[in-house]
Amino acid sequence: MAHLTTKELTALSDQLNFEKVLYCKYQTALENCQEGDLRSAYQQCVQRHRDNYDCLLKHLS
Repeated sequence: MAHLTTKELTALSDQLNFEKVLYCKYQTALENCQEGDLRSAYQQCVQRHRDNYDCLLKHLS
């Protein structure tokens, strides 16, 4: 693992939280949506933010 400063770790933590919130919000929207095109867009957003979260998490391991 690269040596990260306290400031970098704080920024990484903040971004992880942000991505998690977005993932959860889009997931909820997806679960409550009936329209096909909109569901597809929500699914893409869910996947994008989940991928972002996973990528950021790798920097901590």
